Amino acid sequence: MTEPMTGIATTRVTKSYPGSERPAVHDVSLHIADGEFMTFLGPSGSGKTTMLSMIAGFTPLSAGSITVDGREISRLRPHRRELGVVFQQYALFPHLSVERNVAFGLAQRKRPKAEIDRRVGEVLEMVGLSGMRERFPRQLSGGQQQRVALARAVAYEPRALLLDEPLAALDKRLRDQLQREIAHMHRELGMTFLFVTHDQQEALTLSDRIAVFNEGRIEQLGTPAELYERPRTLFVAQFLGESNALRLRPGEVTIVRPERVTLHTGDESVAAGQQRRTATVTDVVYVGDHSRIWLRYADGARGCAVLGAGTAHEYRPGSEVVVAWRPEHEAVVPDTERSPA
Repeated sequence: MTEPMTGIATTRVTKSYPGSERPAVHDVSLHIADGEFMTFLGPSGSGKTTMLSMIAGFTPLSAGSITVDGREISRLRPHRRELGVVFQQYALFPHLSVERNVAFGLAQRKRPKAEIDRRVGEVLEMVGLSGMRERFPRQLSGGQQQRVALARAVAYEPRALLLDEPLAALDKRLRDQLQREIAHMHRELGMTFLFVTHDQQEALTLSDRIAVFNEGRIEQLGTPAELYERPRTLFVAQFLGESNALRLRPGEVTIVRPERVTLHTGDESVAAGQQRRTATVTDVVYVGDHSRIWLRYADGARGCAVLGAGTAHEYRPGSEVVVAWRPEHEAVVPDTERSPA
């Protein structure tokens, strides 16, 4: 007898809204493994948040099914799915203390008081808020409120944690700090995390795998390294980080990442066997530990090179350069659109 598949599985899930030209989510099937950190990444309107909302139970499916550990949950109310959810807006109860906010899900499930006290203490320590049990949400910073929301979502030990752009409202310093804390929490709990973001760097930093959404479908699914180094479509290549997108042959686009190219003042310094193209420097941006050299190729395509600190001084806007790269560092995708000149 076949054992039921563990983790979260969606089968041909579709969501259509009346009057809309195309489905918000169309025919999406995927499996999120037990304990995996999966990220749904894509631009606004790509379907990533709708997909999470259907898994959470806040949005009904138009077609398809969703299972958790082989159990069909598509028609269950959200609170019966045993999935923790964290939103961008925190959604804390303003009239309850930190302690009572975190204990809420446990109390709703009628857990013993001793268990509630123990578990609240554990998760508040995990998020670094042990000394703030009696404070109210209005007395906390945005980052602290999001930590309370995280603690509340995992306190009752749900089957998985769903996070809908939880860091989008925070400044960069706090966002970077909470990214590290979320990664640590994932390792500590061993729980399945499903994370939604439009931030490419956030997805690359946190994820075991990333599903890139575009127009209601998954454009590509893979590890961060697979998507970055070997994109299968022009959309994935251009959405997930910067790239040099070069049309060297009809019907194809050659993708080379900025850190994979070298710049030369002439052909004579380019090693044998390397690919090369001429370009004009349009801008030089100093970023501290590196500089970004922005380029315009002869056909009008734009690109970029990343050079280490102190190595970009010889390049100025308007100067002509030879851009070179090793063939194994390129990816070739179908030419599905023309980049603006």
